[in-house]
Amino acid sequence: MSRFHSRWQSFHFDDSLEINVIPLIDILLVVLIFITATTTFSTVQHLELQLPNSRQESSIQDGNILIVTHEGQYALNGRALANDQDSLTQALRHLEEKETLLIYADANARHAAVVRALEAAQHAHIERIHFATERQSQ
Repeated sequence: MSRFHSRWQSFHFDDSLEINVIPLIDILLVVLIFITATTTFSTVQHLELQLPNSRQESSIQDGNILIVTHEGQYALNGRALANDQDSLTQALRHLEEKETLLIYADANARHAAVVRALEAAQHAHIERIHFATERQSQ
């Protein structure tokens, strides 16, 4: 004889439903170990510059600093950027203060790298652009 349950009676299962989380934890630990083993940690990069000489003296106190190395690499406010025009333009557009940009261009930097920086600053609508120089000894 079969048992019939009416709609109003509650259903009770004798077997409780279990989820085994041990394999999930094992997989997550393996993924965590993989991520920590393959992650590259950013190091502070020091860029050596030889600035051009100038006899005029002026100083800029506030603003953003863009460095152009002799190899054509860019760094904006101490953060290294990719060497393409688009990443430089995007980084300049995302600046909070777009009033002043101070460019430290190495004396041996290619003219094209400096022109790309000026074009990116123009596309980012930066109002004032200054170039840093070293004071020439007399």
